[in-house]
Amino acid sequence: MCTSIISNRKKNIVGWNLDILDMEHRVTVSDIGVFIEINDATEGWLPLFGANSRGDFVGMPTCWPFDERSNPTSDEGRNVIMLDIDLLLQKKTLQETKEIAEKERVFSVPGVTFMSSLSDRDGNVLQIIPGQGSRYFEKPKYQVLTNFSPYKMDSEQHPWMGYDRYQIANKMLEESSDEFDVKDCFQILEAVSQEVCPTVVSMVFDVSEMTVYWCEDRQWGKVHKKRF
Repeated sequence: MCTSIISNRKKNIVGWNLDILDMEHRVTVSDIGVFIEINDATEGWLPLFGANSRGDFVGMPTCWPFDERSNPTSDEGRNVIMLDIDLLLQKKTLQETKEIAEKERVFSVPGVTFMSSLSDRDGNVLQIIPGQGSRYFEKPKYQVLTNFSPYKMDSEQHPWMGYDRYQIANKMLEESSDEFDVKDCFQILEAVSQEVCPTVVSMVFDVSEMTVYWCEDRQWGKVHKKRF
């Protein structure tokens, strides 16, 4: 599960709910970014989600149902996880990532289709769905990505696809004013937060102010912040 949103009104605001089950995570804060890291049994702690000091944001929802076209093959290509990490750690820009996604095959890990929801300081959005394609939006008014392929929408069903979360977030963003701010973004994240596959981190990036806000385990009254 997971929900990624972006709003470009008077401010550029990005929101992210990380919904995971039985995975060890931590929030790491530094001068180069605020990263949500996952403890991988092989690689150790990996910075997979979050904001950096350049103004980029990386979200990586899982796509349900799984699509076998995202599996690695013997052909050359790019691992979507490494593309996301390179953007988050400022090794590549969003535009460089976009060029890769448009020209090369992007794959995920065997048996799991991880998608990318990426944005930059200018409010541009890149969505990568391994095995299916990529979509680029130049400073859209808003965008939402949950846990289903935007190429398929609700044509395929899975209990974790989050089509209801998608509809809720879209409706709240559509009805929002041009004054949409951090508190408004947290209201959406709270409305689409989960308990069965729990929301463990909710993060809002006020890109206009270069400030990251986050809370853990749906403790909406206990918000931390980091300004770059």
